[in-house]
Amino acid sequence: MENLAVILAIGYLLLAIRQNILCWICAALSTSIYIYLFFNAKLYMESLLNLFYFLMAIYGWISWSSKNKNEILRISQWTKNIHILAITIITSLSLLMGFLLSLKTDAAFPYIDSMTTFFSIWATYLVAKKILENWWYWLVIDLVSMMLYWSRDLQMTSLLFLLYIFMIPFGMYSWKKSFEEHSNAHC
Repeated sequence: MENLAVILAIGYLLLAIRQNILCWICAALSTSIYIYLFFNAKLYMESLLNLFYFLMAIYGWISWSSKNKNEILRISQWTKNIHILAITIITSLSLLMGFLLSLKTDAAFPYIDSMTTFFSIWATYLVAKKILENWWYWLVIDLVSMMLYWSRDLQMTSLLFLLYIFMIPFGMYSWKKSFEEHSNAHC
């Protein structure tokens, strides 16, 4: 089952790099499987994260759908201040949730699990909004997640995140090129 989730997750990222709306179908299917896998691995926040991913796949599909060319969602950037504020809030939430999980559950790595979960929620929102900086968040999230999954005997998923790390520069380049082309066309 993990192998199927990995294949669908690779499909998601390849299609997202190309800004192909079908990425959201792969995301919905992959995350459905991961909800179960992560729960069984006692990564409860990761399981909840995948429920969120499933809902974001629906939102992403709707957000990227367009009735006409004038309404197409274009890649944009957000200010450094927005990202600093987001990082501060997310880190605080992660520490609080990690503390609660360490007290109330048998969660493995409650602080790391919380951190990757909350930052992934933010990064997924940025993808759905086509915010260029999402790729930087994913780079850090995927590095940490790769080690987390390996430690919980989810080797295929860990290798998936290693592959993600190598694919991120391509996504970053593709989205930046698209952003610059649109920006130059409207100067």
